[in-house]
Amino acid sequence: MIKCIAIDDEPLALKQIVGYVEKTPYLELVDSFESAMQAISFLSENEVDLMFVDINMPDLNGMDFVKSLNNPPKVIFTTAYSEYAIEGFKVDAIDYLLKPIGYSDFLKASAKAKERIRAANSESTKIESNEEFLFIKSEHKILRINLSEIKYIESMREYVRIHSENQKPVMALMSMKKVEEFLPNNNFMRVHRSFIVNLKKVAHVERHRIIFDNKVYIPISEQYKEKFQEFLDKNFLL
Repeated sequence: MIKCIAIDDEPLALKQIVGYVEKTPYLELVDSFESAMQAISFLSENEVDLMFVDINMPDLNGMDFVKSLNNPPKVIFTTAYSEYAIEGFKVDAIDYLLKPIGYSDFLKASAKAKERIRAANSESTKIESNEEFLFIKSEHKILRINLSEIKYIESMREYVRIHSENQKPVMALMSMKKVEEFLPNNNFMRVHRSFIVNLKKVAHVERHRIIFDNKVYIPISEQYKEKFQEFLDKNFLL
């Protein structure tokens, strides 16, 4: 299932998109919003695969909203104005639906999203791993990284940045989901949509944040808070 949200300041237009999502078998509506600001708050704590975003909205329009996100989900724009189409594709939009939107056009755009997301999830990442180390392709080089030396991994849009002890961060083109699948889950945990941490390196937790070297603050989002708390509880000395 493709988890998605819908954003439109017009209630009737939003209701239409919500209805289309609910009748499409491979789409799962997680939530809907009448403003981009509401969606920003939601996305800071939750992860989705796809967004249906109206462009013409007060306070923050849909185009600027997508540009403001550090690691945006796939997006399909909806609007009544055709002049935004070219700008929409500049932010790698999957499609651009012109209102009034028919279900057949919605379905075609959703099918594109399905193929794009499926391809991203199954992409070859040039990575092989075991319980001690992994090989990763970065800047035309294949580098070995010892798992025991990794402190945390950070999502950077289509890239990930691996922060390890005693070496500079390494950037690689791959999805955060793919990295998470390869790492042993007994040592590594996703604590935010943009961060995976090495549990063996966690030494300081304060106010729902993991602190590395007294200068790097990694937030623990609501989505992963319970799982991280279980880790703390199992290792807590009363």
